[in-house]
Amino acid sequence: MSPEHGAAVATALTNYVFPNDLHVHWSLMIVLYPYITGIVAGAFIVSSLYHVFHIKSLKPVSRYALVFALAFLAFATAPLLNHLGHPERAMNMMLTPSPTSAMAGFGYIYSAYAVVLILEILFIYRPTLVALKKKARGGMKLLYGILTMGSDNLSPEALRVDHKITAFLAAIGIPMACTLHGYVGFIFGGVKANPMWATPLMPVIFLLSASVSGIAGIILSYVVIRRYTNKPIDMDCVRTLIKFLWGCFILDFVFEMLELFSHAYMATHHWEALRDLYLGPLYWSFIVAQVGIFSVIPFIALGILSLVKLSDRFVMKWGSVLSAMILIQVLLMRWNVVIGGQLMSKSERGHAVFHPGFFTKEGIVVSIIIMTLPVVFLWLLSKVFPFWLDDDPAVERQSA
Repeated sequence: MSPEHGAAVATALTNYVFPNDLHVHWSLMIVLYPYITGIVAGAFIVSSLYHVFHIKSLKPVSRYALVFALAFLAFATAPLLNHLGHPERAMNMMLTPSPTSAMAGFGYIYSAYAVVLILEILFIYRPTLVALKKKARGGMKLLYGILTMGSDNLSPEALRVDHKITAFLAAIGIPMACTLHGYVGFIFGGVKANPMWATPLMPVIFLLSASVSGIAGIILSYVVIRRYTNKPIDMDCVRTLIKFLWGCFILDFVFEMLELFSHAYMATHHWEALRDLYLGPLYWSFIVAQVGIFSVIPFIALGILSLVKLSDRFVMKWGSVLSAMILIQVLLMRWNVVIGGQLMSKSERGHAVFHPGFFTKEGIVVSIIIMTLPVVFLWLLSKVFPFWLDDDPAVERQSA
Protein backbone atom coordinates (compact mmCIF):
# COMPACT_ATOMS: atom_id res chain seq x y z
CA MET A 1 0.00 0.00 0.00
CA SER A 2 1.42 3.36 -1.02
CA PRO A 3 1.77 6.14 1.56
CA GLU A 4 -0.80 8.22 -0.33
CA HIS A 5 -3.33 5.40 -0.31
CA GLY A 6 -2.66 4.70 3.36
CA ALA A 7 -3.27 8.36 4.24
CA ALA A 8 -6.52 8.33 2.28
CA VAL A 9 -7.69 5.20 4.11
CA ALA A 10 -6.75 6.71 7.48
CA THR A 11 -8.67 9.90 6.66
CA ALA A 12 -11.73 7.91 5.63
CA LEU A 13 -11.61 5.90 8.85
CA THR A 14 -11.15 8.92 11.13
CA ASN A 15 -14.02 10.76 9.46
CA TYR A 16 -16.46 7.86 9.27
CA VAL A 17 -20.07 8.82 9.85
CA PHE A 18 -22.92 6.32 9.95
CA PRO A 19 -25.70 7.02 7.42
CA ASN A 20 -28.27 7.51 10.19
CA ASP A 21 -26.03 10.20 11.73
CA LEU A 22 -26.08 12.45 8.68
CA HIS A 23 -29.44 13.99 9.59
CA VAL A 24 -29.89 16.13 12.71
CA HIS A 25 -33.34 15.14 13.97
CA TRP A 26 -33.60 17.64 16.85
CA SER A 27 -33.14 20.99 15.15
CA LEU A 28 -33.97 24.63 15.97
CA MET A 29 -37.32 23.83 17.56
CA ILE A 30 -35.65 21.69 20.22
CA VAL A 31 -33.16 24.52 20.77
CA LEU A 32 -35.96 27.05 21.35
CA TYR A 33 -38.02 24.78 23.58
CA PRO A 34 -35.60 24.66 26.56
CA TYR A 35 -34.69 28.30 25.89
CA ILE A 36 -38.28 29.49 26.36
CA THR A 37 -38.98 27.27 29.37
CA GLY A 38 -35.75 28.52 30.94
CA ILE A 39 -36.88 32.14 30.63
CA VAL A 40 -40.18 31.15 32.28
CA ALA A 41 -38.47 29.50 35.24
CA GLY A 42 -35.99 32.34 35.71
CA ALA A 43 -38.67 35.04 35.60
CA PHE A 44 -40.75 33.20 38.20
CA ILE A 45 -37.73 32.99 40.49
CA VAL A 46 -37.34 36.80 40.24
CA SER A 47 -40.92 37.25 41.42
CA SER A 48 -40.46 34.74 44.23
CA LEU A 49 -37.42 36.62 45.53
CA TYR A 50 -39.88 39.33 46.56
CA HIS A 51 -43.03 37.36 47.43
CA VAL A 52 -41.26 34.54 49.31
CA PHE A 53 -37.86 35.88 50.37
CA HIS A 54 -39.06 39.48 50.86
CA ILE A 55 -36.29 41.25 48.98
CA LYS A 56 -37.99 44.65 49.01
CA SER A 57 -35.88 46.24 46.29
CA LEU A 58 -37.44 43.86 43.74
CA LYS A 59 -40.99 45.07 44.43
CA PRO A 60 -41.15 47.17 41.20
CA VAL A 61 -40.79 44.04 39.03
CA SER A 62 -42.41 41.46 41.31
CA ARG A 63 -45.77 41.47 39.49
CA TYR A 64 -44.32 42.16 36.06
CA ALA A 65 -42.08 39.08 36.34
CA LEU A 66 -45.15 36.87 36.78
CA VAL A 67 -46.92 38.27 33.72
CA PHE A 68 -43.65 38.03 31.79
CA ALA A 69 -43.39 34.35 32.78
CA LEU A 70 -46.99 33.71 31.72
CA ALA A 71 -46.41 35.28 28.30
CA PHE A 72 -43.51 32.90 27.58
CA LEU A 73 -45.17 29.90 29.25
CA ALA A 74 -48.11 30.24 26.85
CA PHE A 75 -45.77 29.48 23.94
CA ALA A 76 -43.37 27.06 25.63
CA THR A 77 -44.93 24.11 23.81
CA ALA A 78 -45.10 25.87 20.41
CA PRO A 79 -41.66 24.62 19.25
CA LEU A 80 -42.51 21.06 20.28
CA LEU A 81 -45.88 21.10 18.52
CA ASN A 82 -44.27 22.49 15.38
CA HIS A 83 -41.60 19.78 15.55
CA LEU A 84 -44.13 16.95 15.78
CA GLY A 85 -45.34 15.38 12.59
CA HIS A 86 -48.83 15.01 14.08
CA PRO A 87 -49.23 17.67 16.79
CA GLU A 88 -52.90 16.73 17.19
CA ARG A 89 -51.70 13.52 18.86
CA ALA A 90 -49.75 15.38 21.56
CA MET A 91 -52.48 14.93 24.19
CA ASN A 92 -52.27 11.14 23.84
CA MET A 93 -49.04 11.35 25.83
CA MET A 94 -51.00 12.59 28.85
CA LEU A 95 -54.22 10.65 28.28
CA THR A 96 -52.43 7.30 28.01
CA PRO A 97 -49.14 7.98 29.80
CA SER A 98 -46.28 5.63 30.39
CA PRO A 99 -45.10 5.75 34.02
CA THR A 100 -41.48 5.71 32.81
CA SER A 101 -41.92 8.49 30.24
CA ALA A 102 -40.15 11.75 31.10
CA MET A 103 -42.06 13.45 28.28
CA ALA A 104 -45.42 12.52 29.82
CA GLY A 105 -44.14 13.81 33.13
CA PHE A 106 -43.44 17.16 31.51
CA GLY A 107 -47.06 17.42 30.38
CA TYR A 108 -48.31 17.12 33.95
CA ILE A 109 -45.61 19.43 35.35
CA TYR A 110 -46.31 22.05 32.69
CA SER A 111 -50.06 21.94 33.31
CA ALA A 112 -49.75 22.11 37.09
CA TYR A 113 -47.24 24.95 36.91
CA ALA A 114 -49.48 26.89 34.51
CA VAL A 115 -52.39 26.60 36.98
CA VAL A 116 -50.21 27.80 39.88
CA LEU A 117 -48.83 30.72 37.86
CA ILE A 118 -52.28 31.87 36.66
CA LEU A 119 -53.78 31.63 40.15
CA GLU A 120 -50.90 33.59 41.68
CA ILE A 121 -51.33 36.36 39.09
CA LEU A 122 -55.09 36.53 39.73
CA PHE A 123 -54.72 36.74 43.51
CA ILE A 124 -51.92 39.31 43.36
CA TYR A 125 -53.83 41.46 40.87
CA ARG A 126 -57.27 41.01 42.46
CA PRO A 127 -57.49 44.53 44.00
CA THR A 128 -56.32 45.97 40.68
CA LEU A 129 -58.80 43.91 38.69
CA VAL A 130 -61.66 44.95 40.98
CA ALA A 131 -60.76 48.64 40.50
CA LEU A 132 -60.48 48.20 36.73
CA LYS A 133 -63.79 46.33 36.63
CA LYS A 134 -65.59 49.34 38.13
CA LYS A 135 -64.19 51.59 35.38
CA ALA A 136 -64.61 49.15 32.49
CA ARG A 137 -67.50 48.87 30.04
CA GLY A 138 -68.81 46.13 27.76
CA GLY A 139 -66.57 43.16 27.07
CA MET A 140 -63.73 44.37 29.30
CA LYS A 141 -66.13 44.59 32.26
CA LEU A 142 -67.17 40.98 31.62
CA LEU A 143 -63.52 39.93 31.34
CA TYR A 144 -62.57 41.60 34.61
CA GLY A 145 -65.63 40.02 36.23
CA ILE A 146 -64.33 36.58 35.24
CA LEU A 147 -60.76 37.38 36.34
CA THR A 148 -61.91 38.58 39.77
CA MET A 149 -63.68 35.24 40.21
CA GLY A 150 -66.90 37.07 41.07
CA SER A 151 -65.50 38.57 44.29
CA ASP A 152 -65.27 42.33 44.86
CA ASN A 153 -64.48 41.95 48.56
CA LEU A 154 -61.43 44.09 49.36
CA SER A 155 -61.75 44.12 53.14
CA PRO A 156 -58.52 43.86 55.18
CA GLU A 157 -59.39 40.29 56.13
CA ALA A 158 -59.98 39.31 52.48
CA LEU A 159 -56.69 40.90 51.45
CA ARG A 160 -54.86 39.03 54.22
CA VAL A 161 -56.28 35.76 52.91
CA ASP A 162 -55.20 36.73 49.39
CA HIS A 163 -51.69 37.44 50.67
CA LYS A 164 -51.46 34.05 52.40
CA ILE A 165 -52.65 32.26 49.26
CA THR A 166 -50.16 34.20 47.14
CA ALA A 167 -47.27 33.35 49.47
CA PHE A 168 -48.26 29.67 49.40
CA LEU A 169 -48.52 29.59 45.60
CA ALA A 170 -45.17 31.37 45.22
CA ALA A 171 -43.54 28.91 47.63
CA ILE A 172 -44.75 25.79 45.84
CA GLY A 173 -44.12 27.46 42.49
CA ILE A 174 -40.35 27.65 43.09
CA PRO A 175 -39.74 23.86 43.10
CA MET A 176 -42.26 23.46 40.29
CA ALA A 177 -40.43 26.04 38.16
CA CYS A 178 -37.12 24.32 38.90
CA THR A 179 -38.60 20.94 38.02
CA LEU A 180 -40.14 22.36 34.84
CA HIS A 181 -36.75 23.24 33.46
CA GLY A 182 -34.51 20.83 35.36
CA TYR A 183 -36.35 17.97 33.69
CA VAL A 184 -35.17 19.21 30.27
CA GLY A 185 -31.58 18.74 31.37
CA PHE A 186 -32.61 15.38 32.83
CA ILE A 187 -33.86 14.24 29.41
CA PHE A 188 -30.57 15.11 27.73
CA GLY A 189 -28.49 13.80 30.63
CA GLY A 190 -30.36 10.50 30.44
CA VAL A 191 -29.26 9.77 26.86
CA LYS A 192 -26.50 7.35 27.77
CA ALA A 193 -25.51 6.74 24.16
CA ASN A 194 -24.36 10.35 23.75
CA PRO A 195 -21.19 11.10 25.74
CA MET A 196 -21.69 14.86 25.41
CA TRP A 197 -25.12 14.73 27.08
CA ALA A 198 -24.70 11.82 29.50
CA THR A 199 -23.55 13.71 32.59
CA PRO A 200 -25.24 14.26 35.97
CA LEU A 201 -24.36 17.96 35.69
CA MET A 202 -26.69 18.47 32.74
CA PRO A 203 -29.89 19.16 34.80
CA VAL A 204 -27.94 21.54 37.05
CA ILE A 205 -26.47 23.43 34.09
CA PHE A 206 -29.87 23.76 32.43
CA LEU A 207 -31.45 25.00 35.66
CA LEU A 208 -28.73 27.58 36.35
CA SER A 209 -28.83 28.85 32.78
CA ALA A 210 -32.62 29.14 33.12
CA SER A 211 -32.22 31.38 36.16
CA VAL A 212 -29.67 33.48 34.28
CA SER A 213 -31.82 33.91 31.16
CA GLY A 214 -34.95 34.78 33.19
CA ILE A 215 -33.20 37.46 35.24
CA ALA A 216 -31.52 38.88 32.13
CA GLY A 217 -34.86 38.96 30.32
CA ILE A 218 -36.49 40.85 33.20
CA ILE A 219 -33.66 43.43 33.35
CA LEU A 220 -33.63 44.07 29.61
CA SER A 221 -37.40 44.24 29.17
CA TYR A 222 -37.90 46.36 32.32
CA VAL A 223 -35.39 48.99 31.19
CA VAL A 224 -36.64 48.99 27.57
CA ILE A 225 -40.34 49.28 28.48
CA ARG A 226 -39.81 51.96 31.11
CA ARG A 227 -37.59 53.98 28.77
CA TYR A 228 -40.01 53.57 25.85
CA THR A 229 -42.96 54.75 27.97
CA ASN A 230 -40.93 57.62 29.52
CA LYS A 231 -41.30 56.32 33.06
CA PRO A 232 -38.61 56.54 35.76
CA ILE A 233 -36.46 53.46 36.30
CA ASP A 234 -35.94 52.18 39.84
CA MET A 235 -32.15 51.85 39.88
CA ASP A 236 -32.10 50.11 43.26
CA CYS A 237 -34.19 47.37 41.66
CA VAL A 238 -31.92 47.19 38.59
CA ARG A 239 -28.77 47.04 40.71
CA THR A 240 -30.23 44.21 42.82
CA LEU A 241 -31.20 42.28 39.69
CA ILE A 242 -27.68 42.74 38.28
CA LYS A 243 -26.16 41.33 41.47
CA PHE A 244 -28.44 38.28 41.34
CA LEU A 245 -27.65 37.90 37.63
CA TRP A 246 -23.93 37.95 38.33
CA GLY A 247 -24.25 35.46 41.20
CA CYS A 248 -26.29 33.00 39.14
CA PHE A 249 -24.01 33.44 36.13
CA ILE A 250 -20.95 32.65 38.24
CA LEU A 251 -22.48 29.29 39.13
CA ASP A 252 -23.75 28.72 35.58
CA PHE A 253 -20.42 29.44 33.89
CA VAL A 254 -18.41 27.50 36.46
CA PHE A 255 -20.59 24.40 36.09
CA GLU A 256 -20.44 24.62 32.29
CA MET A 257 -16.64 24.69 32.46
CA LEU A 258 -16.54 21.95 35.11
CA GLU A 259 -18.56 19.71 32.81
CA LEU A 260 -16.06 20.32 30.00
CA PHE A 261 -12.99 19.97 32.22
CA SER A 262 -14.28 16.75 33.79
CA HIS A 263 -14.49 15.19 30.33
CA ALA A 264 -10.96 16.39 29.55
CA TYR A 265 -9.49 15.30 32.90
CA MET A 266 -11.03 11.81 32.90
CA ALA A 267 -9.94 11.42 29.25
CA THR A 268 -12.16 8.40 28.62
CA HIS A 269 -12.33 6.84 25.19
CA HIS A 270 -15.06 9.39 24.37
CA TRP A 271 -12.78 12.37 24.95
CA GLU A 272 -10.96 12.15 21.63
CA ALA A 273 -14.26 12.49 19.77
CA LEU A 274 -15.51 15.23 22.09
CA ARG A 275 -12.28 17.21 21.75
CA ASP A 276 -12.49 17.01 17.97
CA LEU A 277 -16.10 18.17 18.21
CA TYR A 278 -15.29 21.21 20.35
CA LEU A 279 -12.25 22.14 18.28
CA GLY A 280 -13.99 21.36 14.99
CA PRO A 281 -17.68 22.03 14.20
CA LEU A 282 -18.31 23.77 17.54
CA TYR A 283 -15.16 25.88 17.64
CA TRP A 284 -16.80 29.17 16.62
CA SER A 285 -20.15 28.67 18.34
CA PHE A 286 -18.75 27.24 21.60
CA ILE A 287 -15.12 28.26 22.13
CA VAL A 288 -15.26 31.69 20.49
CA ALA A 289 -18.88 32.82 20.89
CA GLN A 290 -20.37 31.10 23.94
CA VAL A 291 -17.26 31.02 26.11
CA GLY A 292 -14.97 33.71 24.75
CA ILE A 293 -17.35 36.56 23.91
CA PHE A 294 -20.68 35.98 25.64
CA SER A 295 -19.40 34.38 28.86
CA VAL A 296 -16.02 35.87 29.78
CA ILE A 297 -16.97 39.48 28.96
CA PRO A 298 -20.29 39.47 30.91
CA PHE A 299 -18.62 37.50 33.72
CA ILE A 300 -16.07 40.29 34.27
CA ALA A 301 -18.33 43.24 33.41
CA LEU A 302 -21.20 42.14 35.69
CA GLY A 303 -18.70 41.85 38.53
CA ILE A 304 -17.59 45.43 37.93
CA LEU A 305 -21.21 46.67 37.87
CA SER A 306 -21.95 44.76 41.08
CA LEU A 307 -18.85 45.72 43.08
CA VAL A 308 -17.90 49.20 41.86
CA LYS A 309 -20.03 52.27 42.60
CA LEU A 310 -20.93 53.69 39.18
CA SER A 311 -23.44 56.22 37.91
CA ASP A 312 -27.06 55.16 37.43
CA ARG A 313 -26.93 55.94 33.71
CA PHE A 314 -23.83 53.78 33.22
CA VAL A 315 -25.32 50.86 35.19
CA MET A 316 -28.63 51.09 33.34
CA LYS A 317 -27.00 51.19 29.90
CA TRP A 318 -24.41 48.47 30.37
CA GLY A 319 -26.67 46.34 32.54
CA SER A 320 -29.07 46.17 29.60
CA VAL A 321 -26.29 45.41 27.11
CA LEU A 322 -24.85 42.66 29.31
CA SER A 323 -28.32 41.20 29.86
CA ALA A 324 -28.76 40.96 26.09
CA MET A 325 -25.36 39.25 25.87
CA ILE A 326 -26.40 36.77 28.56
CA LEU A 327 -29.58 35.94 26.63
CA ILE A 328 -27.45 35.24 23.55
CA GLN A 329 -25.05 33.16 25.65
CA VAL A 330 -27.85 30.93 26.92
CA LEU A 331 -29.23 30.54 23.39
CA LEU A 332 -25.74 29.54 22.19
CA MET A 333 -25.50 27.07 25.07
CA ARG A 334 -28.79 25.48 23.99
CA TRP A 335 -27.56 25.34 20.39
CA ASN A 336 -24.22 23.76 21.30
CA VAL A 337 -25.83 21.16 23.54
CA VAL A 338 -28.82 20.22 21.36
CA ILE A 339 -27.26 20.55 17.90
CA GLY A 340 -23.65 19.91 18.89
CA GLY A 341 -24.50 16.69 20.68
CA GLN A 342 -26.00 15.32 17.46
CA LEU A 343 -23.04 16.23 15.24
CA MET A 344 -20.85 13.48 16.69
CA SER A 345 -21.26 10.19 14.87
CA LYS A 346 -22.06 7.05 16.79
CA SER A 347 -18.82 5.72 15.37
CA GLU A 348 -17.04 8.45 17.38
CA ARG A 349 -14.75 8.88 14.36
CA GLY A 350 -16.48 11.66 12.49
CA HIS A 351 -18.91 14.56 12.58
CA ALA A 352 -22.08 15.49 10.77
CA VAL A 353 -22.85 18.98 9.48
CA PHE A 354 -25.95 21.06 10.22
CA HIS A 355 -27.04 24.25 8.48
CA PRO A 356 -30.51 25.51 9.45
CA GLY A 357 -32.76 26.52 6.60
CA PHE A 358 -34.51 29.88 6.37
CA PHE A 359 -38.02 29.05 5.19
CA THR A 360 -38.30 25.39 6.21
CA LYS A 361 -40.80 24.10 8.76
CA GLU A 362 -38.20 24.35 11.53
CA GLY A 363 -36.08 27.07 9.98
CA ILE A 364 -34.83 30.48 11.04
CA VAL A 365 -37.93 32.44 9.97
CA VAL A 366 -40.27 30.16 11.92
CA SER A 367 -37.95 30.40 14.93
CA ILE A 368 -38.05 34.19 14.84
CA ILE A 369 -41.86 34.10 14.63
CA ILE A 370 -42.10 31.76 17.63
CA MET A 371 -39.77 33.96 19.68
CA THR A 372 -41.82 37.04 18.71
CA LEU A 373 -45.15 35.55 19.80
CA PRO A 374 -44.45 35.77 23.58
CA VAL A 375 -43.50 39.44 23.19
CA VAL A 376 -46.75 40.15 21.34
CA PHE A 377 -48.73 38.25 23.98
CA LEU A 378 -46.94 40.20 26.71
CA TRP A 379 -48.13 43.41 25.06
CA LEU A 380 -51.70 42.07 25.00
CA LEU A 381 -51.46 41.10 28.67
CA SER A 382 -50.37 44.66 29.47
CA LYS A 383 -53.82 45.81 28.33
CA VAL A 384 -55.41 43.67 31.07
CA PHE A 385 -52.78 43.55 33.84
CA PRO A 386 -50.97 46.84 34.60
CA PHE A 387 -47.27 46.00 34.89
CA TRP A 388 -46.24 48.80 37.23
CA LEU A 389 -47.55 50.13 40.52
CA ASP A 390 -47.63 53.71 39.18
CA ASP A 391 -50.22 52.54 36.61
CA ASP A 392 -52.32 50.65 39.15
CA PRO A 393 -55.77 52.22 39.87
CA ALA A 394 -55.99 50.28 43.14
CA VAL A 395 -52.78 51.92 44.38
CA GLU A 396 -54.03 55.32 43.19
CA ARG A 397 -57.28 54.86 45.14
CA GLN A 398 -55.44 53.85 48.31
CA SER A 399 -53.14 56.87 48.13
CA ALA A 400 -55.99 59.31 47.37
